Amino acid sequence: LINSLVGGNCRCCSKSSVQTIGEEQIQNPYTELLVLKGHQDIVRFLVQIDDYRFASAGDDGIIFIWNAQTGEKLYELHGHTHKITAIAPFSSSDVTEENTDLIITASADRTVIVWDCASGRQVQKVSCFHSTVKCLTVLQRLNVWLSGGSDLCIWNRKLDLLCKTSHLTDAGISALVELPKNCVAAAVGKELIIFRLIASSNGSEGWNILEVKRLVDHQDNISSLVSVNDLTFVTGSHIGELIVWDALDWTKQASECNFWDSSVHPDVQPEIKLSQSPHETSVQHLTSDEECVFAAVGKGIYVYNLQMKRVIACQRTAHDSSVLHIEKLPNRQLISCSEDGSVRIWELREKQQLPAEPVPTGFFNMWGFGRANKQANQAAKKMHENTPVYFLELVGDLIGHSSAVQMFLYFGELGLATCSADHLIILWKDGERESSLRSLTLFRKLAQNGDLQLRL
Repeated sequence: LINSLVGGNCRCCSKSSVQTIGEEQIQNPYTELLVLKGHQDIVRFLVQIDDYRFASAGDDGIIFIWNAQTGEKLYELHGHTHKITAIAPFSSSDVTEENTDLIITASADRTVIVWDCASGRQVQKVSCFHSTVKCLTVLQRLNVWLSGGSDLCIWNRKLDLLCKTSHLTDAGISALVELPKNCVAAAVGKELIIFRLIASSNGSEGWNILEVKRLVDHQDNISSLVSVNDLTFVTGSHIGELIVWDALDWTKQASECNFWDSSVHPDVQPEIKLSQSPHETSVQHLTSDEECVFAAVGKGIYVYNLQMKRVIACQRTAHDSSVLHIEKLPNRQLISCSEDGSVRIWELREKQQLPAEPVPTGFFNMWGFGRANKQANQAAKKMHENTPVYFLELVGDLIGHSSAVQMFLYFGELGLATCSADHLIILWKDGERESSLRSLTLFRKLAQNGDLQLRL
């Protein structure tokens, strides 16, 4: 059933500085929703299969495949006995076979399964892991995929193990990202390890994994990793460090270590904090376009411009609790979701900076507790006097989940899919579009009935 979206309810207490928005959310198209039920525990993962299908997985160990337009449950996949720890889509590129949409799932039961999305059947299962696989990355160009746990493994589409590293650490690989020249970056605790994948030269399927560099610039465990393009990738840590890396020679290009410093972001009421808890400063998620990196840090969201090498806009208290996921939409909008159960839509807007308005004096001092001197302030004003100033405006607040929203998928005109610790998936729909589709369907039925009566 399609339910009306109830908007405008304020979840924040009077002391909270979280932005609120009324019922008149004129820029929020998502005025209808579909609630998808089936999971029996926290739903942590959503992956897009194609333009109209997606898969969901979580702590119940079950994978569901859904139709993003209708909300129809297409398949229910059983094979794991513990919670799902990673999931990835994998489209076959074998020229000898028809194109096949597959998904790969890893579980705390130390197994990995490949599923056929068209039939819902289990293609292959591997149970040879000595630890839980925490991340999966598909290298479509090489037609192989990688699993990361206590070691790094290379697999082909048929789940044949092609190569593996020796035991790296008990903590294991928490994230993987593909880099140019057959390289990958693996987050292992505080370290970032660069591996090169070397294919066999004798025509066989044999591979080698060569460790080429260890980057130890982070002061705490790496919590997020994202590729921007073939030249750049970015990492974030539990204590709020963001580092921009060259993807070709793996050198540090820039860094941001003071998201919480109010002197850096003067649009927010200043507050003195000599220490920060990891909960408040952890970089929970990173995403990017060619121009900016968008970071979920603690309860806030930040827009970091790669060319300017600085934060250009932020909402330090975007939600009442930690932001778990953030994505950039094509129309200069952002969507964020949080442990507080909310899903919020933001628009990145530009405002003209007045001559008397104070200008940020620095973005790369490590702690930023001291005041800048007059010379530094004047230099900063001169450098930024013609620089546009941006801000994030709340334009939509989606209320439907009763617990932490883990992540979401954006399907363009088909809407938005969110998953939550309340065991539910919600499809948020454009109300005007859905109304038009219903009217068109009704018109066609009336036209068909009219033709039938004329024939009779």
